[in-house]
Amino acid sequence: MPQNFPEVWENRVRTLLRDENNAPWLEGIDEIDTQVLEVGSGSASEQNIIHIPISTFRPEVLINNTAYPIAMVAYDDDSMTVKLDKYQTTVTTLSDDQVMGASYAQIDVVTKSHRDSITDSKYAKAIHSLAPQADNGNETFVIKCTGDEVEPGGRRKLLWKDLVTARRRMDKQKCKKKGRRLVLCSDHVNDLLEDNSNKYADKLADYLSGELKGMLAGFNIYENIDNPKYTAAGVKKAWGAVADPADLEGSIIFHPENVVKKTGLTKQYFASAATSPEHQTNKYNLRHYYIAVKVMEKYAGAII
Repeated sequence: MPQNFPEVWENRVRTLLRDENNAPWLEGIDEIDTQVLEVGSGSASEQNIIHIPISTFRPEVLINNTAYPIAMVAYDDDSMTVKLDKYQTTVTTLSDDQVMGASYAQIDVVTKSHRDSITDSKYAKAIHSLAPQADNGNETFVIKCTGDEVEPGGRRKLLWKDLVTARRRMDKQKCKKKGRRLVLCSDHVNDLLEDNSNKYADKLADYLSGELKGMLAGFNIYENIDNPKYTAAGVKKAWGAVADPADLEGSIIFHPENVVKKTGLTKQYFASAATSPEHQTNKYNLRHYYIAVKVMEKYAGAII
C-alpha cells in the first residue's frame, strides 16, 4: 500500500466534504460549537452524537415599572441530544496507479464520485429535516398553491399571492422578519417566471445565468432540486419513502436562527492491492457524519 495514502487522502477528503458547500441556503449558519462524541467506534452500532443546549427562557419586559422588588424568575436551561446522520458509500476498486500519487489533483479525481454522492445525500436529508411535518396552527404551516392546475387532478401553480400567504403565516408565528429563507423547488421557480403578471420575474432571476437573486415577499430566495415531498393531505413523506404519483413537492421556509448544523467524523476504508494478487486492485469507500436540523418545531413552513 502506498505509504502516503491513509493520512494524506483522508485529510484532503475530510477538508473537501466540509468546505464544498452545494447548499447555499445553509450558508451563514455556523457549525454549532460542541464536541462530537463517537459511540461504539468500529461496531455496527457506531454513532456520532452531540448535545445542544436549549433555552426557552424569556423574561417579561416591565414598562414604566414602579413596583419593587422586581419579581424573580428562575432561569431554565436544558439540552437535547442529537444523533448525526451516517452516510456511507459503496466500495470502489482502484488501481495502484490511481492511488500512488499524493497530489491534491489526483486525490480529488479519484474520490470525487464518493464526495459527490455523500454531499448530495446529506443536503437532501438536511432540507427534509428543516421542512415542517404538517400544519400545526401557529407553530408550523403547510399551504397549497392556488394557481391553475398543471394537468387535471395534478399540482397547482405557485402564485405571488401564495408567497404573501406564507409571509402572513410566518408573521403569525412571530418569526423575525429579517433573515427568513425560502428554498423553492424547481417547479415553483418556473411557475413564478411564467406568471402572466410578470411584475417581479426580472427580480427573481438573472436570465443569462439562470441564477436566482434577491428577495421576494421578504424571503431570501434559493432553489433546490431535492426538496421533500408531501402527501395531498399536506403531511411530509418520511425520508426514503416510496414516491406516489399524487405526492406534491414542497418549497421550504425556515429561519436560520432556528437551525443548527454539525459535521461529524469522516472515515475512509481502504484494502490494499497487496492482499489481492489476482486482481491487483485496492478497495475504497467513505463514512461521513452530518446533521442540519431545526432547534424547535416552529418558524417553519412549506408551500406545496
